Amino acid sequence: MSFSFMMNVAAQEVIPLYPSGAPGLKAGGVVEKAPKEGGITRISNVIRPTITIYQPQRKTTDAAVVICPGGGYGILAYDHEGTELAEWFNARGMTAVVLKYRLPERDNFDNVSIRPLQDAQAAIRYIRKNAGKYGLAKDKIGIMGFSAGGHLAATASTLFDTQVGEITDPSVSVRPDFSLLIYPVISFDQEITHAGSKENLIGKTPSPEDEIRFSPEKQVKANTPPAFLVSTTDDWVSPENSIAYFLACKKNKVPVEMHIYEKGGHGYALKDLGLGPVQSWPDRLEDWLKSRGILK
Repeated sequence: MSFSFMMNVAAQEVIPLYPSGAPGLKAGGVVEKAPKEGGITRISNVIRPTITIYQPQRKTTDAAVVICPGGGYGILAYDHEGTELAEWFNARGMTAVVLKYRLPERDNFDNVSIRPLQDAQAAIRYIRKNAGKYGLAKDKIGIMGFSAGGHLAATASTLFDTQVGEITDPSVSVRPDFSLLIYPVISFDQEITHAGSKENLIGKTPSPEDEIRFSPEKQVKANTPPAFLVSTTDDWVSPENSIAYFLACKKNKVPVEMHIYEKGGHGYALKDLGLGPVQSWPDRLEDWLKSRGILK
């Protein structure tokens, strides 16, 4: 099992994604909140999105991963599905980047549906542009997401041809080199979607165009990055989300691996909750990363 690991964190560096202020911020934006409930830090009202770069003391790979915590596009489970994973990667000699992204909060921003993706693209762009500074390879920068963070990671893995929002740099690709999708929300098809995540991102009465645009399984193409997926049959975010993405990758000949466990529910992350086989998913992830030459 992969839940106990020795700390191997050398340094943490917090970088504001938009030093001059986040695009689209309305006057009188609500101050960020970060209460800890049930042992999980739940951040909301992110008006100053950041990345925190976790570098291992003993780096064994020049790869890095941007981690997107979940929370239904309503909060960020920042430590539970963010910093704890960064420490897991650091313990294996890999650089990790925790993304504190803006949520689609209509009181704080205009054009809210693009803001999480804009932040994910900005994070990838920054790491790739500064790869030399951190001893990283520009072609080994992946993205990871949990639940709605998985939707964001999958969206970033399929809508990378266009850089969204006001700040772009066409000279730097925002395509992730691999994606790790853990109990992800994927589809906005009403038959299998997680209704809360969908409504939070694109509203109660979205256009058919937005439903398709923000359904990553409908946006997979030949150059979509290789993907690793985990889900369970008893998850209230239907495992059909993972299956749809898996099948789209398979159809387009994108390398993909999927693990669907019988039991485990939702939101287990790295916690040792006595859930049985699902708790070995980090071992399967480590195997996959090694098989692709991302981990040593």
